[in-house]
Amino acid sequence: MSPQNRAEVVVDLDAVAANTAALRERVGRPLMAVVKADGYGHGLVPAARAALAGGADALGVTVLEEALALRAAGVTAPVLSWQHVPGADYAAGIAADVEVSVNAGWALAEVVAAARAAGRPAAVQLFVDTGLSREGATVADWPALVEAAVRAEADGDVRVTGLWSHLAYADAPTHPTIAAQVAVFEEATALARAAGLIGARRHLANSAATVALPHTWYDMVRPGVAVYGLDPLGGDPADHGLRPAMTVRARVALTKRVPAGTGVSYGHTHRTAAAANLALVPVGYADGVPRAAGNRAPVLAAGARRTIAGRVCMDQFVLDLGDDELGPGDEVVLWGPGDGGEPTAQDWADALDTIHYELVTRVGGRFTRTYTGTAGVVS
Repeated sequence: MSPQNRAEVVVDLDAVAANTAALRERVGRPLMAVVKADGYGHGLVPAARAALAGGADALGVTVLEEALALRAAGVTAPVLSWQHVPGADYAAGIAADVEVSVNAGWALAEVVAAARAAGRPAAVQLFVDTGLSREGATVADWPALVEAAVRAEADGDVRVTGLWSHLAYADAPTHPTIAAQVAVFEEATALARAAGLIGARRHLANSAATVALPHTWYDMVRPGVAVYGLDPLGGDPADHGLRPAMTVRARVALTKRVPAGTGVSYGHTHRTAAAANLALVPVGYADGVPRAAGNRAPVLAAGARRTIAGRVCMDQFVLDLGDDELGPGDEVVLWGPGDGGEPTAQDWADALDTIHYELVTRVGGRFTRTYTGTAGVVS
């Protein structure tokens, strides 16, 4: 850990590349690496470059701003952006050769208007809601959206490059909703192809489906969290040939010896059972460490796993070391790959009754993000 860093999130870019390569080899077809939400907390541009170095064929983001940031950084690979509100700057996306997803007639109309103003067709993907009831055109609205897209393509305003949807229960591979959603997707894409959209690539599989549901792979897969080495099924990522890319660590700011019965942190929800050494770790919920981690989440400190003692504060939390010792500047690891005895993001998720997605995307604040490995590094 760099001496000047109080706390850091370390991202192994070679792990990102290796995970992408393992997933790409597994499916044997094009792969879109999802790098939304600042690369799931790993850094948008470095994560994108590392995924491309590992063989990703395309990149996926949520909002146009993310896509345009990739283009500004010199990333030229295909990029799909899929969540837009009325008035989105489609013109900027079209100028940057970004594919945009549409799931309603009004959105397609806005894209067509932007394409006409730009004097060039927009690359568009159509999203159908197959049962997640989130984004996507309903089955009832899908035929009209397809018809409008076919018209716009005939007019030279758009090129329909994809047909896609998202699964609700892919992390439960035997759940009956999967078969139901696949059936709806098959019908929806068959309708689109019968209408003339025969060149559009079909994709349905997220990370969980990429590792567990081969019948959902279609023309391309779309993994997100698995690219970063986390098991979307909540198990051991090594079972899928994956390695977590993120390590979160901090330096101790203060240590002190206190007597038995000492109350620790706000509300004294932890008291020392005996005389003990306390260590102050200078990160808190303002840095993305969940407040709920108090008295629940594990860390590696002084060679052993410890549970955070008392409440996590805005800027800090405390460890009860018993008679073990740490000094100011010594390292505490919140989570990492797990091969050095440290907890993993999955361990934290289990302790907090959440998912590792939330943990890796929320950590940040005053952490310094650093990188190891060379995958995708621009010299």
